[in-house]
Amino acid sequence: MTISEKSAYLKGLMDGLKLDTEKAEGKMIGAIVDLLCDVTKKLTDVEDTTIAISDELDEIEEDLDAIEDFILDEDEDEHDEDDYDEDDYDDEDEDEDYEDGFDFGDEDSIIYEVKCACGNVIDFDEETLEKGSIICDECGETLEFSVEDEE
Repeated sequence: MTISEKSAYLKGLMDGLKLDTEKAEGKMIGAIVDLLCDVTKKLTDVEDTTIAISDELDEIEEDLDAIEDFILDEDEDEHDEDDYDEDDYDDEDEDEDYEDGFDFGDEDSIIYEVKCACGNVIDFDEETLEKGSIICDECGETLEFSVEDEE
């Protein structure tokens, strides 16, 4: 039996006993049964609200799981080496980009830029700057430069 059913049963017993609500004992039993009915109604409301909140939380959890899976799938796609297709990359381009061991991922590196007489813009790092020259890959001209200390 549920709490609502038990409360209704007690109310029915009280009515069936035909207690005199004018006497002290009848008033007291009537007040107790009324109180139990009120508590039962409130408890039923709380249970219904709890169930509704629980259902909403389950839906939110499912949504968050879906978002997490989406984000993790994106991260895996960005870093997944299995998706690497060698045909998408030309070995000649790779040699040009990583001239003299230059690491484009190093955020602390300073990148210098020089414009050749042919109009080609060349980017290079400090190591190449210290060597004092670089060869233009467009026209083959050697560009020379000097570095003076700022002390």
